[in-house]
Amino acid sequence: MSDEVPDPSQLVVIDGNPAPEGIRSGIIVTRDGKRLRYAVCPSHASFTRGTVILLHGRNEAIEKYFETIGDLTRLGYMVATFDWRGQGGSQRLLRDSRRGHIHSFRGYMQDLDSFLHEVVLPDCRGPYAVLAHSMGGLVALLAGPRLVNRIERIVISAPLVSLPHGPGATRALSSLLTLLRVVGLGRFSVRPVAPQGQAWTLATSPLTSDKGRFERNRRLVEAAPQLFLGSPTVGWLSAALKAMRQLSNSEFIARLQVPTLIVTAGAERIVSTAESERLAWRMRSGHALNIPNARHELLQEADRYREPFLAAFDAFVGGALPVPDIDPSGDDEATLLEGGGLPEVNPQPAEPERTATASS
Repeated sequence: MSDEVPDPSQLVVIDGNPAPEGIRSGIIVTRDGKRLRYAVCPSHASFTRGTVILLHGRNEAIEKYFETIGDLTRLGYMVATFDWRGQGGSQRLLRDSRRGHIHSFRGYMQDLDSFLHEVVLPDCRGPYAVLAHSMGGLVALLAGPRLVNRIERIVISAPLVSLPHGPGATRALSSLLTLLRVVGLGRFSVRPVAPQGQAWTLATSPLTSDKGRFERNRRLVEAAPQLFLGSPTVGWLSAALKAMRQLSNSEFIARLQVPTLIVTAGAERIVSTAESERLAWRMRSGHALNIPNARHELLQEADRYREPFLAAFDAFVGGALPVPDIDPSGDDEATLLEGGGLPEVNPQPAEPERTATASS
């Protein structure tokens, strides 16, 4: 029997989900002492356009994004990513490692700040862009004022800016959660659920309609249950609602100056598409794009939804992280056209129509 202690930074590889070539992982420690697992992958082209900082949603891990990391590196981007505190391969915040807990979203902002200073800025090629999903998008927006002059573009899929239940129900829920925290129930789970929606079938899943990716993610949960969570706690949900409220503040929105593309899913059931589009309208540098019929996890969706999203990302980011001049007869162009090319889209996604109902 071996006494060897497993490497906490090690990535989990399963059949059908290979690790991208050249990816390396490690551990950093935040200023408040939390251990975060991170990974960096070099460009797979003969050039590097810059670095994409990939920010996951709640209850996700680096391994779930192996495919996306491979797509981005084939396009010439370096990719840097990490697991938020309390999930993936990073340090848990409660003794019960299945509970997804946070006291304040300031903790997640500390994670991002530490990752930028410890890994991205010293070790990754600039310029830099952010690609964020759901909860990761909320953190990116909260950190937006700090990212000016460091990040060139932000692209967010299905951001967690509001729940889909409407403002009245959300206010009532927030009041109830605050009361529960005051009486000492902040670490209790909101409701018992299987990790990563294991109880869902492909037909009922609000996350993806793609059978292959649905099954791959299910196998990943079965192979590495230690990476994933059950239900969020009362404290996590209360902190999330408090963070979302900040994005309704006009003075805060005015400080969001990094050009940002918010991409929403047409068949969304997890977050509010209307509030996401309204936020993009209110931002001076915001743009919105909707992908009809897609479910919440656009990067885990079927190719007919996922490829337009990646194309929109590349078009929006490409002006700041351009492909360098290449020899038309060389291997680089063949790689882009044959191996890693994406469908063409308008390089500047149109802003949503500014109607009176979207005014602040």
